Amino acid sequence: MEVNAVVQQWKAVTEKVEAVDYATTGYDYDLSVTDEKLRDFASLMLKEGFYLVDLMAVHVNPAVEVVYQFAHVETRCRVMARAFVNEKSELPTIADIYQGANWHERETRDFHGVVFVGHPNLEPLILAEEDVDLKPLLKSEKGLKDVAAVRRAEPSDEAAKPEAATKPEQS
Repeated sequence: MEVNAVVQQWKAVTEKVEAVDYATTGYDYDLSVTDEKLRDFASLMLKEGFYLVDLMAVHVNPAVEVVYQFAHVETRCRVMARAFVNEKSELPTIADIYQGANWHERETRDFHGVVFVGHPNLEPLILAEEDVDLKPLLKSEKGLKDVAAVRRAEPSDEAAKPEAATKPEQS
């Protein structure tokens, strides 16, 4: 796989492509995808030999963000792609593109209330049928953090200096 060629293809179907430090983050690229381009993006990832590692959600301000983790079969290239749900808490399914997304999407529906439009069987996976509207991982408005507060930040130059570290108190 030619990474630079794939990065150019990502730019055509994403809002943002950012190379990040693997040693710090555990992935090589951080991407933002809109709900309109999510299926195109997933199809591209499959065509380029990426597999779906994980799919999860986080409830932040301004909306629930679904996070997709991909890795390449032959090359060490890990990708974190993020998509915010729309005002109806919906995103298109990718379960027909990646079979492994089926249960992840169902679990995300159980815990965050995200409706994956077009999913073949969006029945409760973990919660009981009578608890389908529970959404236990949604936070109150007061408990929401801004999306920037939960993103991994690059260490600042000051934090990297040894004298910036706090020294333990002498007893």
